[in-house]
Amino acid sequence: MTPRITLENVAGEQVHVVGDGPAGGPPVLLSSGLGGAWFDWLPTVGLLAERHRVLNFDRPGLGLSPLGGAAPSLRREVRILAGLAEIAAERAGRPGTPVTVVAHSMAGFHAEALARLHPELVRALVLVDPSCEPDPHAPVRLAGLLDPAAKGLGAALGFTRLSKLVGPLGRRLVMRHTSDRDEPVPDEVVRSVYGRGTVLGAVLSEQFAYGEMAVDLVRLRERRPFPAIPLVVLTALADAGRSAEARTRWREGHRRLAEMSPHGRHVVLADARHMLQLDRPEVVADAVAEVAG
Repeated sequence: MTPRITLENVAGEQVHVVGDGPAGGPPVLLSSGLGGAWFDWLPTVGLLAERHRVLNFDRPGLGLSPLGGAAPSLRREVRILAGLAEIAAERAGRPGTPVTVVAHSMAGFHAEALARLHPELVRALVLVDPSCEPDPHAPVRLAGLLDPAAKGLGAALGFTRLSKLVGPLGRRLVMRHTSDRDEPVPDEVVRSVYGRGTVLGAVLSEQFAYGEMAVDLVRLRERRPFPAIPLVVLTALADAGRSAEARTRWREGHRRLAEMSPHGRHVVLADARHMLQLDRPEVVADAVAEVAG
């Protein structure tokens, strides 16, 4: 199975995008967590596309997107989301209409920053088990300097073909700890994505940038208020290896996120794992239906 690749030039980057749903439907933009791919959302898209115009994408270097020119950063991801929000509205036949943004894990940083910096683009937010760092630290900012090294390592893994072993194995290990279901696409698609050295380099670059993004978001919160838009925060508490204390911190952090908006709501799923968009797509779809109108 070879996916059809559609690339859009967004904020100076080439981004793989996938659209589904009826023209004229309320626009919804989906954003994956660290190292994620477009197919992580397929079960959710299957439900949303009945009445929404859905746009799904891969960040630069991930999934089927070419490597990015700029290193991952909160600034870069907001630029990309802003461009995609405009494309999502246009593809829905509603140019200029704000979109509902649904963001998983680390992409919660990006979506919140988008809402603060460009409230005119965001109708509502659904944060799917979002990353939550109450007191992040990045005393030395190295992500930009380490990005070329990460890309170089990815290229080396691809050249030696080790990426074809390391990448799919890493994906299986991550999914074993965060999901209860099988991949939503055939194995050859997973291998074709995570077996690419460029993808492994991009995943590593995002990991390097994670702490800096968290710090930058905290600073942004001090300067830009969160708009009074509908907001749903979904919390999964059943990931393997998480202590009772860690689950409490996670739940409380998400409660505070939901309180950013006077129209916020916090939904706790005690028996669900991190990949909610795969395991519990109906919960995500219900949250979108609630906020998107």
